[in-house]
Amino acid sequence: MTADAPTPLLLGPGHRQALRHWGPADRTGLETVDGGLTAVPGVRAGATTSGVKASGAPDLAVVVTDGPATVGAVTTSNRVKASSAVRTDEVARRGAARAVVINAGNANVATRDGAEHTTRMAAALATEAGVPVDEVVVMSTGMIGVPLPIDRIEAAIPAAVADLSTDGGQRAATAMMTTDSGPKQVAVTVTDDTGATCTVAGMAKGVGMMEPNMATLLVVLATDAPLPAPVARQVVRRAADVTFNRITVDADQSTSDQLVLLSTGQAADPPGLQALANGVHAVCADLAAMVVVDGEGASRLAAVTVTGATDEDQAEALARSVATSNLVRAAVHGADPNWGRILMAMGNAGVDFDVNRVNITCNGIAVCRFGVAASFDPGQAARAMDRDAITIEVDLQAARAEATILTCDLTEEYVHFNSAYST
Repeated sequence: MTADAPTPLLLGPGHRQALRHWGPADRTGLETVDGGLTAVPGVRAGATTSGVKASGAPDLAVVVTDGPATVGAVTTSNRVKASSAVRTDEVARRGAARAVVINAGNANVATRDGAEHTTRMAAALATEAGVPVDEVVVMSTGMIGVPLPIDRIEAAIPAAVADLSTDGGQRAATAMMTTDSGPKQVAVTVTDDTGATCTVAGMAKGVGMMEPNMATLLVVLATDAPLPAPVARQVVRRAADVTFNRITVDADQSTSDQLVLLSTGQAADPPGLQALANGVHAVCADLAAMVVVDGEGASRLAAVTVTGATDEDQAEALARSVATSNLVRAAVHGADPNWGRILMAMGNAGVDFDVNRVNITCNGIAVCRFGVAASFDPGQAARAMDRDAITIEVDLQAARAEATILTCDLTEEYVHFNSAYST
């Protein structure tokens, strides 16, 4: 990393404390390691500058596996769907992928030649890296409706392939950024109770369009554990459902979201499926949290947890209604323990609950008991909320199900940024 390269985004102790209900309940056997995506044996990554970004920053990343790999993927459900995401769906249906090419600075969506340009990107990487073209995943992110300068990308792919190495994870994670403040990458070793082990790692970009399913997200995961393609699809779908599908920065869904898991199968003694899935869940949870921490204009992370629900769907619906409320998010920004807004947002969720049993705490301060105001010091509660990461916890006192949605505060910076994004 050069001296002026973006600083990698990390979750601090305050974030970890607020995220105690987030990710796997049991992280036994998971150990964080360095290296990002390329911590996985048999995976190389590289990056270069193609000139698509007006800033001249690196904007083209490639990932290649040393041998055959299976693939599972989740892509956007937006009906305006990028040709790159359509291609990934096709690759995932066939079940094998050896390479990923990612361009940043242009989404290649809603343009006349978008599908052709996606195909040309895949073909250029396949030729240069010596992999089958139908095993190349393409990802694009950036402005919508602007023709992709495909000639620049094709001309730059040889340099990106030449940069492929087993220490290229951070370079690739940096090149895929758009408005991200820093690269997002996580790697863990997974060991089960028999001592069998593997590595799971991932990199992500995204800071906005974070709702309702996936977001302005590009995520590449890899593991050296063997996974048949149908199992890889199940593992990545379940991980997405409880992580990337439970974050919100705003109420807009991107055209280009992709979450791809490559499985190289090189682990000599891999752990069982449950341990592996737990590792994938953990990596996705950390990456998703980084996305919210890095939300456009955000100054606070807020973890909204609903407990005591009759089922997970009820808990998720109520937590999501609170997390997506602009009034609640504005109160989070002002460190205002306005529990009435939380209760109001719950009432808009469209699900039944007994308001007379609801308890609410904000960063550990009880502000509502049995649906009415608790006895608390507003100044003390405001001071408790004046932190980089806070918790809003709602107990329905009905049963045992729970769910957490991550959000961030609504700031003047967010409005300013998105009022001038294209200009």
